[in-house]
Amino acid sequence: MGPTNGRSDEDALPSEQAPWQDDGPQPSTADSTDLHVRSSALSDIENGHASLPVWLRESSKSFHWKWVPLPVRHLARHTAAWSKGPDPPQIQSITPFFPYVQEMPLRLVDRYLPKKIQKVEALITLYAAWLLTFVLVLRHSSFSGEIEGYGLPAPIWCGANLWSKGNGCELDGSKCRPFDNATFPFSCPANCASVEVLNPYAVGDQEVVYCPLVIGGSENRTRLLPPEKPIYRADSFICQAAIHAGVISNAKGGCGVVSMTGKQSAFPSVLGHSIQSYQFDATFPKSFTFITGLSSECGYSDPRWPLLGVTVAFTTLLSMFCDSAAIFFSSVFIMLFFHVGLVSDPPNISDYPSLTSLIVERFLPAAFVAYAIYRFCVKPQLTGLTAQFEKTILWLGGAWVGSLNNYTFDKLPIQRLTPHDIQSQPGAIPTLCVIVISIFLIALGQIWYLRLEGRFRRYLALYAIMAASLLVCVAIPSLNLRIHHYILALLLLPGTRMQTRPGLLYQGLLVGLFISGVARWGFDSILQTSAALLGDGQTNSLLPNMTEPIIEMANITFGWSLPPSPYDGVSVLVNDVERHRWYYGEGEPFYTWSRTQKGRPGKEYFRFGYMIGSAAGDYSKAGIWTMEGNWIPMQPGPSR
Repeated sequence: MGPTNGRSDEDALPSEQAPWQDDGPQPSTADSTDLHVRSSALSDIENGHASLPVWLRESSKSFHWKWVPLPVRHLARHTAAWSKGPDPPQIQSITPFFPYVQEMPLRLVDRYLPKKIQKVEALITLYAAWLLTFVLVLRHSSFSGEIEGYGLPAPIWCGANLWSKGNGCELDGSKCRPFDNATFPFSCPANCASVEVLNPYAVGDQEVVYCPLVIGGSENRTRLLPPEKPIYRADSFICQAAIHAGVISNAKGGCGVVSMTGKQSAFPSVLGHSIQSYQFDATFPKSFTFITGLSSECGYSDPRWPLLGVTVAFTTLLSMFCDSAAIFFSSVFIMLFFHVGLVSDPPNISDYPSLTSLIVERFLPAAFVAYAIYRFCVKPQLTGLTAQFEKTILWLGGAWVGSLNNYTFDKLPIQRLTPHDIQSQPGAIPTLCVIVISIFLIALGQIWYLRLEGRFRRYLALYAIMAASLLVCVAIPSLNLRIHHYILALLLLPGTRMQTRPGLLYQGLLVGLFISGVARWGFDSILQTSAALLGDGQTNSLLPNMTEPIIEMANITFGWSLPPSPYDGVSVLVNDVERHRWYYGEGEPFYTWSRTQKGRPGKEYFRFGYMIGSAAGDYSKAGIWTMEGNWIPMQPGPSR
């Protein structure tokens, strides 16, 4: 029988057979309406209901979502359909710009190293050359020459000083002697000018925070008169004072000789080599200067810039000529980790054996995390990628930017992601807003690519679990959530697995941030106590209840109420030096300071704090006894 209504005998369905009981749709073109109608009907039956219009299904008595407004249901259906993504999924891949040029390094490798054993030998040679160069340069920098008459310079970290804050040097500074007639040679790394005081530090009636700690200098800096020898208070950071005085360079570091100069009565505020020092217009028992006539290098050379060129060169060669995602990632990870930990941003440890031991200790757990990063993020991104130049510029370049975090993001006014720092550091809130908005816009782009690949729902569930975990951490009492560099990287890395050009850049940057965070600071806990979070900062402890001082000629007498439990004593600081300790059972609760006993008359600063044993809590802000004998009361609030 001939065709009827454009359909053959084989295509005709018996009248008694239901549409869903046939053998399935026959082959059809993609734009066939018959195919789509049949597929939809079959899908509906498989889901447990007949192919009915949405309005008819939702009007039945068995529909449980009638209480949801109809516009909301429409929006939910469209959102669910959108989140599923296209069918079939559109797996993203990078088509290189100028493929002949970008694939040329791989063709050169195949031409001149056609055998696998030859490639392995070339790779081992590259590793050996990098390791040998790295070790030789590092060894050369660690053994600086002797300074004639003073011996080998001792390496110190950027925040080293000669005086402890509060009552750390004990009564009259007895634990911080000698005060004068002593010298010692030192060497400083590069980039010490960027080190800042992160917690408020009292200098008389001033508070130093989020800036270098240098107190004093040389007032005479005009061309008409010869410069005076700069004098610095003993709690100044030695390396920053040396930069301020022009003894060493911030860019290269260097070495010099510190000379103790004992008691000084005034320390001026001076701008020197981009560092503004603080003024202190009272007497301090210990100070230092630098011996002149020595070379600013002293045979010492900070290795970070030579080794930066070395490691950048070797990682670039590896990126250009290697098409294996596993070899590329593992090699770059190891090189960057040891470069950051030993050279560009090492922990505050002076000797290389101890530093190397610490970095190896941190590397082993980091390597296990790196495998997870490779397996779930890096492997899908880099597998099959032949755009060697784009990989080098975007992924490797981003990794270097992230790993050199102490240079690339150092100027951002956010030192720590803690509520205290964000609220108190100038410019932190606007900067944080910009960062959050940037991450949000980047996330929108990555969400689009996840949808195209049909992965959006799974990753939405993953990030929902992450968000729920963070909320649980926030709810734990007595502990604070702390988002470190490495944790931020781990949270964002899963969203970079799609092979796109933006994804290359984001993933490299986040891997670099992970390396920088772990190599420099280790795996700090995501949950920290308030004490650990504050460090040496103010603890908001109780302050002594002081009575009005009694002034008699050259004497001033202070009294205080008995301290409440658990405190058992009071510490008295005069000009930031502990001069008296009072404990229960050791006399009356008062203290008299006499100017005639402690040197010539001058301005003096007094601060008071409760003690538990020998440990002091917060001190009061400074009250001032002027040269004229007047008393300026203490402002409310603590100091440290």
